[in-house]
Amino acid sequence: MSGTGNAKIAGIIGWPVGHSLSPCLHGYWLDQYGIDGCYIPLAVAPENLAVALSALPKLGFAGANLTVPHKEAALAIVDHSDDLATRIGAVNTIVVQEDGSLEGRNTDGYGFIESLSAAADLNIVKQNPVVVLGAGGAARSIIVALQDYGAGTIRLTNRTLERAERMREEIGGDIDVVDWNQRADAFNDATLLVNTTTLGMSGQPALDIELDTLPKTAIVNDIVYSPLETNLLREAVKRGNPTVDGLGMLLHQARPGFAAWFGREPDVTDALRAHVLAGSSS
Repeated sequence: MSGTGNAKIAGIIGWPVGHSLSPCLHGYWLDQYGIDGCYIPLAVAPENLAVALSALPKLGFAGANLTVPHKEAALAIVDHSDDLATRIGAVNTIVVQEDGSLEGRNTDGYGFIESLSAAADLNIVKQNPVVVLGAGGAARSIIVALQDYGAGTIRLTNRTLERAERMREEIGGDIDVVDWNQRADAFNDATLLVNTTTLGMSGQPALDIELDTLPKTAIVNDIVYSPLETNLLREAVKRGNPTVDGLGMLLHQARPGFAAWFGREPDVTDALRAHVLAGSSS
């Protein structure tokens, strides 16, 4: 991943940023394709975000990814954003244009759809109900992606009801908000269940959920990737549901940014998964 004086440079901006797997991921691609480039972690406090972003073209960066807590704030800082980022209300990828302006994009929904499509028959969600747990930034990008894919009613449930209702109003479309205490009622005839909450993540409380009413044909996806097999996925496997872990979304959402910065469309492979998993445990 070491580059020459002519190296193309990109990075990941977060606060903190030490936990990010993106340097490991992009570094693998740079090495695999023999690209003269570097991908750098940049710890930037929220109050310094605007200054840091404005410095990207001055420092010769091709662009950057954004992670917590900067995705929403960046939307108001970039010079222009694509329609998807505007609809979602967040930016996770910035591309520096030839004139030095910053274009904000959001590839999280792309990564979600690509990950599910690679692992299961996602066509079953078209015109059929799906369930989304959580109403944070990830849920927002996933809901928009599902709407664009042609899913039917999206049943949204969150521990804070008001937040879910606000998300429904802001996104629009066919979204039903279900009270968290009645979340199991949303599973009837659902074709997809997605957990976008931090519940079940390493160091977080467990996700308390019963899958008895969920059809065994429904795809179960947990976007958490630490641990890779969450309790939700473990229980779904026991029932015979097709399951998709959270690592694929991380890997696939990185592809458009890498292509824009380094000029090569990268592949998501088993070897890449193994490399990133090894990096996450080191």
